[in-house]
Amino acid sequence: MSKETILIVDDEEDIQELLKFNLVKEGYDVLVAGNGEKALESARNKNPQLIVLDLMLPGIDGLSVCKKLKSEPKTASIPIVMLTAKGEESDIVTGLEIGADDYVTKPFSPKVLIARIRKLLRKTILHAEEKAAIKIHELSIDTARYEVLVKNKKVELTYTEFNILLALVRRPGLVLTRYRIVDAVRGSDYPVTDRAVDVQIVSLRKKLGSCGKYIETIRGVGYRFKE
Repeated sequence: MSKETILIVDDEEDIQELLKFNLVKEGYDVLVAGNGEKALESARNKNPQLIVLDLMLPGIDGLSVCKKLKSEPKTASIPIVMLTAKGEESDIVTGLEIGADDYVTKPFSPKVLIARIRKLLRKTILHAEEKAAIKIHELSIDTARYEVLVKNKKVELTYTEFNILLALVRRPGLVLTRYRIVDAVRGSDYPVTDRAVDVQIVSLRKKLGSCGKYIETIRGVGYRFKE
């Protein structure tokens, strides 16, 4: 089994060496970049499984690096842990809003950082199935690209339609109530009416064409995707 590769992005050599020593000791392969430009190059070309990213970098700052990586399909799924001397809430919030997955403030404990890294990598592995293409009947769903094909022809769905379809397809044969469907798409605190879900289902069936028949209505309960 190949080792997981961690990219360390920090302009301080002592931080680089500290992190590299501890990560290698834990069995990881380690890449190092001392500025934003090299970080982008390494992330794009070396395909690390996780990035530890300092916000205070020469040239392109860490927030800009994070934003660029999360906006590019090839690197968008790489987990990013922000590493920064800035303890201000606004910096942390900004980083998380543009796509960072976690943060650790300096000074930091290498053990704490490694625990955060392990947690994110486990989460990535657990979600691997969700990122894979799903094929059922004449339908193919690529969850990484938000793409749906019916008989190899692309179907344009809205964000909500796509996620309703995903919620049903991941549980073929099981009946989902309208509120359970909304919970899977928008969260349990999202206001909704039965009619709103029904309208989305009607539109979804129409767009799926011949595959629309697989979304079955269970009167008085909700919907299911036919096995």
